[in-house]
Amino acid sequence: MDVNSQIKIKVETEFIEQQSDIADDKYVFTYTITIINLGQRSVTLKDRHWIITNADGKESEVKGTGVVGETPTIKPDTAYQYTSGTVLETPVGFMQGSYGMVDESGHKFKAQIPMFRLAQPGLIQ
Repeated sequence: MDVNSQIKIKVETEFIEQQSDIADDKYVFTYTITIINLGQRSVTLKDRHWIITNADGKESEVKGTGVVGETPTIKPDTAYQYTSGTVLETPVGFMQGSYGMVDESGHKFKAQIPMFRLAQPGLIQ
């Protein structure tokens, strides 16, 4: 089994209306990520790489160590969950990326984060 297929990533998003300022083109979203280790070995999340695209096609890139100040180790058949956020200039956007991971034997790999949509409710059915 490919080590990358042993990591499953689930995403839930939420529009934060009270922190957004639509008149000023400021749309605040949170996303909750659940990383599930379906493999036989513990893995440690070392870094992240995001590509965030707004509805105008403007891309921004975010790279950094760990997530929310942590570099979690995820044991086999367990999950790690965190919530973070982003601000867009449009009411709709997309995020995708990857996590840099290393398993307990030292093997480094990228866990792909599938593209997901951020959208102000009521705009898209």
